[in-house]
Amino acid sequence: MSEPLITWRPRLTVRLRLTLSYAGLLVVAGAVVAFVIYAVMRLVPNYPLTAANPRDEGPVPTRGEILDTVVTLSAYALGFLAIVGLVGGWVLAGRMLRPLQEITAAARKAASGSLDHRIGLTGIRDEFTDLSDTFDAMLDRLQASFEQYRRFAANASHELRTPHAVMKTMLDVAQADLEHQDVPELVKRLAETNQRGIDIVEALLSLAALNNRTVELDPVDLAAITRQALPVLESEASAAGVAVRCELSESVVEGNDVLLHQVVTNLVQNGIRHNVDSGGSVSITVGPGRLVVHNTGSVLDPAQVATLVEPFAKDRYGAGHGLGLALVARIVESHHGRLELTPNPSGGLTATVTLPEADLVGG
Repeated sequence: MSEPLITWRPRLTVRLRLTLSYAGLLVVAGAVVAFVIYAVMRLVPNYPLTAANPRDEGPVPTRGEILDTVVTLSAYALGFLAIVGLVGGWVLAGRMLRPLQEITAAARKAASGSLDHRIGLTGIRDEFTDLSDTFDAMLDRLQASFEQYRRFAANASHELRTPHAVMKTMLDVAQADLEHQDVPELVKRLAETNQRGIDIVEALLSLAALNNRTVELDPVDLAAITRQALPVLESEASAAGVAVRCELSESVVEGNDVLLHQVVTNLVQNGIRHNVDSGGSVSITVGPGRLVVHNTGSVLDPAQVATLVEPFAKDRYGAGHGLGLALVARIVESHHGRLELTPNPSGGLTATVTLPEADLVGG
């Protein structure tokens, strides 16, 4: 069986094409000028030429000889222009395309997994610098996203491993001394640890579901959703010794009632569980397109607050599995809203959720 013939085709790079274009344009312009000169010379009368001073003697060219000279010199000039166009065009094209080569090199590094390289073009603002800045901004977002997902994967594996490790330890201890085990207490602790693992998995599934689907939004009353969530939240607050204060006004927003119920629940639970030991409070305010949850607590570092929306972010109390605020942030983002976390000067946190109001007149 004969091997297939490989046809070699020259690669016409952008630099080569620009060079040929520059040279071709220069030669065409020179040819036009030469043609104009030739056409003008054709208009010269065809009779013997004499010197202006009859006393001057010497050879006087005829029109035909002058035209022949013009054609010859024009051919040499066009050849010279072609050489100048090729050499100059190659140099100019290289200089003009150098930023594009830098962008291509950065793209190759990014494709190989290296996201820490930046182009940073300087000089005159043009299309290349705009492309460079856009590419650098894209790399910044990609690097931040990959680092966040890397931390998420590491923390998720740790969090999922911890409940199983705890249960294994308790069972090993129980097996080592079965006669002296408090079985009800052991079962209670196993159930709590198992429930923690279930909560982590469910939160992870919720985050994954939000990342992979579009949320259908309808006009809903944020105040009514908050009232529905209050009984369970007030019961938990009462057990923790935390007072709950509410100021609810009608607020019709574009949202999903189930997901917004989760937002209210998570934010209030966060305020209850991360409060002072005694005499703490949580205030819930609902107004037009806005939900504000304010709680007392320890003084928080602003840099620490900025990381609370990351999955598995740990607060100073070490409570929870670190997915509540991350889930809230993702739900608010899917509602085209904004979540702001502000540390209170006297301690605690203020969470503000802003959502687009429903256009009831237009609907």
